[in-house]
Amino acid sequence: MKLLLVAATAFEVRPLAAKLPLISQESEVLSTHLFNNSTVDILVTGVGMVLTSWHLGRLFAANHYDLAINAGIAGAFSTDIKIGTVVNVTEDCISELGAEDGEDFLTIFDLGLMDPNQHPYQEGKLINGSKVKSKTVEVLKKVSGSTVNTIHQKQEDRFAGRQAKGKTERQVDVESMEGAAFLFGCLSEKIPCIQIRSVSNYVAVRDKSKWNIKLALDNLNKTLLEIIRDVSQ
Repeated sequence: MKLLLVAATAFEVRPLAAKLPLISQESEVLSTHLFNNSTVDILVTGVGMVLTSWHLGRLFAANHYDLAINAGIAGAFSTDIKIGTVVNVTEDCISELGAEDGEDFLTIFDLGLMDPNQHPYQEGKLINGSKVKSKTVEVLKKVSGSTVNTIHQKQEDRFAGRQAKGKTERQVDVESMEGAAFLFGCLSEKIPCIQIRSVSNYVAVRDKSKWNIKLALDNLNKTLLEIIRDVSQ
């Protein structure tokens, strides 16, 4: 089996990478590792949608994977999701892509610039229906995500792509800076995928004393190892 693990930063997946024997270091951002009979490519893209899209585009042009995993930390909008919880983001969007219209916000779909059902979108959302044979994945909480260029500190931003008057606002659970770019690439290339995020903080006025990045990373890497073990059997 050929697996791909995508992370924005090396520190988010360093504990896992240290446990996987290194086969080769193709570049500063791409390395190949071994786990049982599977090869695991680890791609560290850098932060944000642009870098994620560019690196994935280059990689997918020359490679196909049996499973791609996007892993990282995330902020949660609801305290119902405890800090340190690892979640499976099965739906995502680029919430800032559109135009302001007075007090309202128009998405690219509202503006008529894109069909909301143009592949890989479904009703304006990136929905991941990949079936992954992993007991670990099965028990993870499924959540909706919002991918942003600016990390938010207001609860009002839990509404992804605030709609024009008369339309229903869609609430999301977590936000990241790469998730939608990853899903767009994988869904477009029909590569089975999962987006795994570990909650390090709540979306609120920035106060890192209330964050727990260590707990989030410990739980994230433990879960990733279990998933790789599951799918490599």
